[in-house]
Amino acid sequence: MSWLSNALTSSIGRKIIMAVTGLFLCSFLVVHLVGNLQLFKNDGGAAFNIYSHFMGTNPIIRTLEIVLLLGFAFHIYEAVALTGKNRAARGSQGYVVNHIEQNSPWQSRNMGLLGTVILIFLLVHLYNFFYRARFGELDPDINNNADLYTLVVSSFHQWWYVLLYVLAQVALCYHLIHGFKSAFQSLGLTHRKYTPFVTYLGYAFSVLVCAGFAAMPLYFFFLQ
Repeated sequence: MSWLSNALTSSIGRKIIMAVTGLFLCSFLVVHLVGNLQLFKNDGGAAFNIYSHFMGTNPIIRTLEIVLLLGFAFHIYEAVALTGKNRAARGSQGYVVNHIEQNSPWQSRNMGLLGTVILIFLLVHLYNFFYRARFGELDPDINNNADLYTLVVSSFHQWWYVLLYVLAQVALCYHLIHGFKSAFQSLGLTHRKYTPFVTYLGYAFSVLVCAGFAAMPLYFFFLQ
């Protein structure tokens, strides 16, 4: 199986793993956003708590959580490994490329920075909601479900958390704009006829999804 190990640890293999896990995480973002839109219902959080209870107790969803965490782990690990390998390769070239900003967009040159911001937010977010919902003790709501809605609302009234949340969505937006198109390129799914559509789709997906997530803390902080 050494050939498989060598293939997966090569630059091309790492890019393929990044692409597959990245597109998988994009599908998770859509599902997560649709579920979280329950926060905007004017029902005192009943719909959101029902949704949260279902996500936390359904055995299929709980199994998929493990797959999701593995997807995050592989994506982060391969990103760090690929970044280190690229830096080592550039360092061994012995020359400096001038005016690099004219050859690549800002987000493609700063994926490490964007990923770091997203990772910091993810750790805080997982502790604040996932860990406390699964292992903490939340008061029940009127339907005897764990009242995660109250925790969300109280978090979205803390200025530092709202700021971190919005900054993370900006970082995620730039990360997705570059990553969405790059994933298709890494998988060899490029064509002069369809690639422009993939590029526009990536922009639309990135902006709409991240704007949807950012709207939640801003809504509760300024309007509720």
